[in-house]
Amino acid sequence: MKQITTHAEMRGSAWLASAGVRPTRQRVALASLLIGDGKDRHVTAESLFDAVRHSGEKVSLATVYNTLRTFCDAGLMSEITVDGTKSYFDTNTSEHPHFFWEDTGELTDAAHDRMQITNLPDAPEGAEIASVDVVIRLRRT
Repeated sequence: MKQITTHAEMRGSAWLASAGVRPTRQRVALASLLIGDGKDRHVTAESLFDAVRHSGEKVSLATVYNTLRTFCDAGLMSEITVDGTKSYFDTNTSEHPHFFWEDTGELTDAAHDRMQITNLPDAPEGAEIASVDVVIRLRRT
């Protein structure tokens, strides 16, 4: 494995270590793109694949998908599904709502300070509510 040289790579490696994820070359490259500048990201596997290709790193689309799944399983990211067909991956793992911009397909964070979710139905017997995902679809006027 090459020696870590950039601040983004150091941040990415620390992020992986915080969750006990083994820092392979590909994982460090993807983590550096995701959180290397300290900002949260909403990505699709395809958009991350494009970004890593432009960085010069050789990573397959299958590796990107597998790595995003590993990051989600480790609690580093959360997956948000829109329309049941498209998944976005969010580096901000706190519970918060999202805006989905229909015209651009972009997913952004929505302010959560005024949102209240009340009167949820009871979970069926033998189950508990793990989380509530809120995606607010927007159309430009």
